[in-house]
Amino acid sequence: MATRLSRSRLAAGGARRRGVTPRRVAVGILAGLSVAALAAGCGQAGSSGTKKDTNVKGAGCAPVAGSQLVVLKDDKHLQNSDNIVPAVNAKVASPALIADLNKVSAALDTPKLIQLNKQADVDRVPPQKVAATFAKSAKLTDGVQKGSGSVTIGAANFSESKTLAYLYKTVLDAGGFSTSVRTIGNRELYEPALQKGEIQVVPEYAATLTEFLNQKANGKNAKPMASPDIDTTMKALTSLGDKDGLKFGEPSAAADENAFGVTKEFAEKNKVSTLSEFAAKCSGKATILGGPPECPDRAFCQQGLESKYGMKFGKFVQLDAGGSQSKNGLKTGKVSISLLLSSDAALAGS
Repeated sequence: MATRLSRSRLAAGGARRRGVTPRRVAVGILAGLSVAALAAGCGQAGSSGTKKDTNVKGAGCAPVAGSQLVVLKDDKHLQNSDNIVPAVNAKVASPALIADLNKVSAALDTPKLIQLNKQADVDRVPPQKVAATFAKSAKLTDGVQKGSGSVTIGAANFSESKTLAYLYKTVLDAGGFSTSVRTIGNRELYEPALQKGEIQVVPEYAATLTEFLNQKANGKNAKPMASPDIDTTMKALTSLGDKDGLKFGEPSAAADENAFGVTKEFAEKNKVSTLSEFAAKCSGKATILGGPPECPDRAFCQQGLESKYGMKFGKFVQLDAGGSQSKNGLKTGKVSISLLLSSDAALAGS
């Protein structure tokens, strides 16, 4: 299993491959687990690949193959708020620098982030060019605040993080800062570099970083501090960051977090657009849930869907954490619903 950024979520990995989804180190389903425990967990829970529940009642909704994927709205807020937020070394966190980074936050939402990821992951446009095109169309450099000084922007080793880093570079350059982008890898590498001032800015994910810093300060079994509410998450993150010499800009409306998706054809056939509607109409024997092997035992995956939404599944099929297996499982009609990531390029449609 790859080492990935860490979002208090379920999938892990630190290198997002083009056209594939693995991105950060611990998706919320794995909140509270160390990286070592995460690696050890792969291939254990659900390792048989398929689990049937013979006690489930109701007809359910059989899979419907299709070419386009859609995310069902998490209307009861099962997942933590993994909004994108600029993380800054406190020594360089001037009002002008923070204000300029906040222009990127204000310009993005999740649909726009999906389109940026599509350009980089599907259309194979270099992240630097993706960022330049978006910055121009969104007029990000208009009205920037002026500052000065050398700023190194860190990026994790996947395209979304690189695109965000180049967006930060664009606004800071326009503000008079002298910037460079350095791809460092996963959070275990770049967070210490940010804290030490070896890099000064990193695009981050609010809930994931909150739990990373929480476990760093309070141990791997620390009580979770991230929340589905972004204001609550940012309050916790700000407090934790103060202890490590980190400051934060405003969180973006754009979020890259655990999500559950179906094919567009499934959604249209069963008239579902939210997880509550799915629970009401599709709980039952024919419904097949797909996800990583840990899913049946995680509060942000099957356990959460059952407790928060009252969903019942006739079968669980082991796939991956929002990657190619999960997407193909939906498209080929292997599963009814599966774990995805909310900013995945596959959600851009054709």
